[in-house]
Amino acid sequence: MDTKKTRTEFDLDGKVAIVTGAGRGIGREIALALARYGADLVLWSRTQTDLDQLAEEVRAIGSRALVQSVDITRVAELGERVQAVVDKFETIDILVNNAGVNIPMWTEDVDEESWDKVMDINLKGTFFCAQAVGKAMIRQKKGKIINISSQSGKVGMIKRAAYCASKGAVDQLTRVMALEWAKYNINVNAVAPTFVETAMTRDMFKDKEFSDWVYGKLMLNRLAKPEDIIGGVLYLASSAADMVTGHILYIDGGWTAH
Repeated sequence: MDTKKTRTEFDLDGKVAIVTGAGRGIGREIALALARYGADLVLWSRTQTDLDQLAEEVRAIGSRALVQSVDITRVAELGERVQAVVDKFETIDILVNNAGVNIPMWTEDVDEESWDKVMDINLKGTFFCAQAVGKAMIRQKKGKIINISSQSGKVGMIKRAAYCASKGAVDQLTRVMALEWAKYNINVNAVAPTFVETAMTRDMFKDKEFSDWVYGKLMLNRLAKPEDIIGGVLYLASSAADMVTGHILYIDGGWTAH
């Protein structure tokens, strides 16, 4: 009798994953984690140099990597980018919609340009990336889409009117896409982290009043790190989550339990 212990639920060998905003922070860690579990990577970001370095690390792990310099707000270009992926890999199994931006401002100070930038990347870009990849997944009748949302989609956050609005909308898009695309065997879910230690958030915590407010909400009394988000993404990308769709997975240190 074979007594060897095996754990294959998170095996992504042979899968092809697109990660948007892959060059830095959470996106970079997600891409490397997917590669470690066997997936080939398509890396999307606006910064080519960040992607080239990441691609080398992905290949060193043993996975294939395709770099595409992509601005997700240029909706007309997304279909062509997706087709290039299909032409190379023949399939797209996973999309991690990670690209995002935050411009902290008090509500009375929010200007139209800042509002539009947050909405164009966090909401419009997320939707049309999912739509472009979703069309390919519909044709192949399978796929996993994971939108990176935020606890801010559920709870109010000071100085984040546009950001909270964008992430709340992402949660609703996730549910609607899950409803519409279940018949094509496409799972659509979201991961909703708390504040994560990245270059984007570092300056925010120089404000002691804001920092004290945040730590007062975190039951685990620390910020998340990029590696804290990986497990949720791997789970939703894998066969272990084949029965999960339309779900928002909070990785928030207990914030939304209040």
